[in-house]
Amino acid sequence: MSRRHEHRGAVVLLSGGMDSATTLAIALGESRPVHALTFLYGQRHHREVRSARALARHYHLRSHEVVRLPVAGLLPSALTDPHRRLPTARAGRGRIPATYVPARNTVLLALALGYAEARGLDRIYVGANAIDYSGYPDCRPEYFRAFERLAALATRDGVEEEWRPKIVTPLLRKSKADIVRLGETLGVPWALTWACYAGGRRPCGRCDACLLRAKGFAEARVRDPLTPATARP
Repeated sequence: MSRRHEHRGAVVLLSGGMDSATTLAIALGESRPVHALTFLYGQRHHREVRSARALARHYHLRSHEVVRLPVAGLLPSALTDPHRRLPTARAGRGRIPATYVPARNTVLLALALGYAEARGLDRIYVGANAIDYSGYPDCRPEYFRAFERLAALATRDGVEEEWRPKIVTPLLRKSKADIVRLGETLGVPWALTWACYAGGRRPCGRCDACLLRAKGFAEARVRDPLTPATARP
């Protein structure tokens, strides 16, 4: 029996934010077993990792790995350098904000690809969004299509067994409001999620992530339980 027929199940890139939490809920409804990977790549805080752990416990995942990547010095960004100021307004149209981490999704997806191949999984779920997002180049549809082609070329199972892992991006063309509405139908525990780039006990309400989150909840007419922060996993 060809090994390609044995590939089943999924790995989710779980950051702890509202998008990745909704993506996780979708993956659990579409594929089993479901694993999750969370990456510590030198972010200025670990608050979102606490949320990722809480979400993994909530959903009783097959496994959840928190992977440490000491690359902050190699990938300078306002997210990885605590001495740089976080932007407090949305970047201008066509401009990539200071919170962009060089090649971050490529690095994380490469590790997820290896994880999937090693464990016989056929799907990699990513909560990327190309509608209400910060303008990162590695969140665009053409990027994920290109990575799928790379995955087939760059793996042993892709070459020998015609394994074609699917990069699943269910939120890619949804607005933040759409994501909130979808998450409501799926029962996503918003109180366990986190968005704020600044970390701390409460969301700052000023950074790009906070503004996008607030926009989504407001347009969906759903109360965000973290405004003010009332739940801390």
